[in-house]
Amino acid sequence: MIYFSAVGMVNALGNQVDEIADNLSAGRTPGLSLQDQWLTSRQPIWLGKVLGELPVIPDSLARHRSRNNQLLMAALQQIRPEVDRAIAQYGKDRVAVVMGTSTSGIAEGEDAVKYSLSEGVFPEEYNYQQQELGDPSQFLAKLLNLDGAAYTLSTACSSSARAIISGRRLIESGLADVALVGGADSLCRMPINGFASLEALSDTRCKPFATQRNGINIGEAAALILLTREPSAVALLGVGESSDAWHMSAPHPQGEGAERAMRMALEQARMTPDDLGYINLHGTATEQNDRVEAQVVQRLCGDSVPCSSTKHLTGHTLGAAGATEAALCWLLLTRDMALPEQDFSQGTPDALLGEFGLVTQPQRLQKPAILSNSFAFGGNNASILMGKAP
Repeated sequence: MIYFSAVGMVNALGNQVDEIADNLSAGRTPGLSLQDQWLTSRQPIWLGKVLGELPVIPDSLARHRSRNNQLLMAALQQIRPEVDRAIAQYGKDRVAVVMGTSTSGIAEGEDAVKYSLSEGVFPEEYNYQQQELGDPSQFLAKLLNLDGAAYTLSTACSSSARAIISGRRLIESGLADVALVGGADSLCRMPINGFASLEALSDTRCKPFATQRNGINIGEAAALILLTREPSAVALLGVGESSDAWHMSAPHPQGEGAERAMRMALEQARMTPDDLGYINLHGTATEQNDRVEAQVVQRLCGDSVPCSSTKHLTGHTLGAAGATEAALCWLLLTRDMALPEQDFSQGTPDALLGEFGLVTQPQRLQKPAILSNSFAFGGNNASILMGKAP
């Protein structure tokens, strides 16, 4: 069995695990705010930002300097002792690094292009490696002086969930003894304006599953999970993945691929929906995504399993969403916390979605198993099932 041996994260809820746990319990998010410097139209939008100072990337790794990698470094610092112990125990060639991202260091590329248009040359500190999609894993491998497998996945909003699945596969196949998995995405103008062109950005704080929902809030985050065979409090019980390829940006109208991923995770764990204590919903607050996911949960579980989305607290962290939300679920399994409530303070539950177990009142986890969904563009679906170790 594979276990979550250590977890580190930063997002709009906070810069370390205890702060994030406190804010998740209280339903408050210090980093989600109205900002006006991102859209070409200068229209203010709500974004989830990591607040506070981030660690400095050393001069020896200057070509990897990006905010994306700084977010990863901040998450790594929280679990560095456990990572160093794993490297010492198994060897630097037996520790894999698998990350997910959708932006990497594109923000640095944007700044470099802006400078070049003004000055005629790229800035001296710019290096293409900063924005290369494979850079997050390469950066961490070099920072930790590792020689094992190191690669990055980019499957839009399921990227870091896929990284967790891939890390598990590397360990089970014998290609690694330990896998450092997760992902990061930092705020940058290209995806923000891209979502704006799709008319997918909300002009208020997002409202998953509310009648008034009208789009997403984008956020930035990093989450790292150390996967090992060493027994720990939380086990990775099952994973599911599918690709329905229905449409470039819209989900399958009946959620066939999403349902396959959820069922696969349950089957791998030899569990049924009745065994679940909570489902972390993808819950983007877009019209189609919420409707389809509600349908799938109803078919699979009825209204018997508590569920909610946390994207109104973190923003949609794109390629980092899968690992970020798996890390939040790890918190729910390891601490005596109330389940995240769906916030309808600025809206009303969409009655057309029917009843499917949304958490709207304080309640605790009753069964120690959680399913976390990540459904991406192109019909790329992933579900992570974790629970208290047997």
